[in-house]
Amino acid sequence: MDSLLWGADVNAQGGYYGNALQAASAKGHQEVVKLLLDKGADVNAHGGASGNPLQAALAEDYQEVVKILLENGADVSAQCGMRGYPIQAASLKGWEEIVELLLDKGADVNIQDDSDYGNALQAASAAGHQEVVKLLLENGADVNAQCGLFSNALQAASFGGYEEIVKLLLDKGADVNAQGGIFGYPLQAASWSGHQEIVELLLDKGADVNAQDDNHYGNALHHASVQGHQETVRLLLDKGADINAPGNDGRNPLHGAIERGKHGIVKLLLDRGADINTSTFLYRNALHAAMVEGQQEIVELLQARGALPLERSGSPRPSNSAESDSLMDYECSCAWDYGEWELSGSESSPDNEDSTMDG
Repeated sequence: MDSLLWGADVNAQGGYYGNALQAASAKGHQEVVKLLLDKGADVNAHGGASGNPLQAALAEDYQEVVKILLENGADVSAQCGMRGYPIQAASLKGWEEIVELLLDKGADVNIQDDSDYGNALQAASAAGHQEVVKLLLENGADVNAQCGLFSNALQAASFGGYEEIVKLLLDKGADVNAQGGIFGYPLQAASWSGHQEIVELLLDKGADVNAQDDNHYGNALHHASVQGHQETVRLLLDKGADINAPGNDGRNPLHGAIERGKHGIVKLLLDRGADINTSTFLYRNALHAAMVEGQQEIVELLQARGALPLERSGSPRPSNSAESDSLMDYECSCAWDYGEWELSGSESSPDNEDSTMDG
């Protein structure tokens, strides 16, 4: 191999990886990486598919190559595309030794970018790497830094269901009501995912059970209801959640559960006092929501629970139903009239209603 490099430009640019060092790093060839560096290869050469050799090795999980590159002067602060900074990439993978090495080499523990995870602490928290989270916090990571998809590390850990990391972050001063990110609040993130123990922990630490996020589902109860997490719904109600609180798009938890076909949640909410005839700008009442969404079993449940017929709930009787002899014909006509509406969020994630839903 040494003879093959005789007279060759080890920093020649070209090809998929941009240069020989990045190619060798991406394939995990430790001895080739060492040889190229000995022959003067630029350890921080930019270009190619991964941006630089260090990111190439990180992306392909070659920890030993990462160590070689760092010991030979790889820039720990070089940002490369979707992978962000090296410390974020290593934290996301849970590479405690590499994270420690990066910190020893001067990596900024709080450096941020516009990638999904924003910073190293959020990346480690989202992936459930508790020891890396500890290491980052011990080295000065800002527990309440705002950035990334989840906005903060606590929301990321709450969504992922990592209870020990949630406890650790709270112990280090994480704001339990920090607002921002895809779910708005940590409580909403945990409720959406059905992590009941974390929901209870957050509430015990002062989470606002009725906080409204900027997304269309609003409060935590609505998030749990649309996902079908029956025990989480019960817990939130026991802790004082407003059962009729409308979301930012007008829907309430009952309407959200109806849209998703969560029969067990609908029954639970009705049992706990949800207003069956509340109207929103989307629906005349719960019965209207069920018909719009084609939820026949829920239609029958609502009728049995005393839902007002649409003609008695403030909905004007359409002229094309004048010849209908039955109430159901009229109700179906109303559902047809409104069926063209596209309801955002109704298919945003898989339905995983608890196995006890319909019990």
